[in-house]
Amino acid sequence: MLREESHAGAAEKLELMLFRVSGQEYCIDIQDVREIRGWAAATPLPQAPQYVRGVINLRGAVLPIVDLAERLGFGRTEASARNAILVVRMGDGLVGLLVDEVSEILTAEPNALQPTPQVCENGRSFVKGILVEGDRLISWIVLEEVLPRELDIAA
Repeated sequence: MLREESHAGAAEKLELMLFRVSGQEYCIDIQDVREIRGWAAATPLPQAPQYVRGVINLRGAVLPIVDLAERLGFGRTEASARNAILVVRMGDGLVGLLVDEVSEILTAEPNALQPTPQVCENGRSFVKGILVEGDRLISWIVLEEVLPRELDIAA
């Protein structure tokens, strides 16, 4: 009986992938991450939004790459070999998120997630909540909001 209770408690914990964008820490649910890749130059797509860097070949599949810094309003990333691409599931497809670096996997209690303050017009749409981890504040990205619904490059 004791084992079941401790196992059930472990299932409630959040497992998050932490990464940096423009000097800030962000996270997403680790179950949404398919793989982590090094930076590879993307082939630009005509008429794509500025934050869509283009596409790369991922083992025979075309993978769109989104510059997460630019999408969040921090300006274009000067991509180099130190950057990473987080391949994540969005809807029915996969998208690559260009980030500065992937830092760690973190297990946290659900009560560590605080609501996003209503200080920005669009801030709540991109951020699910703020994870308080010691003196660190980590924004949890809502993947579904990274690409507008009318932009269907993830399918």
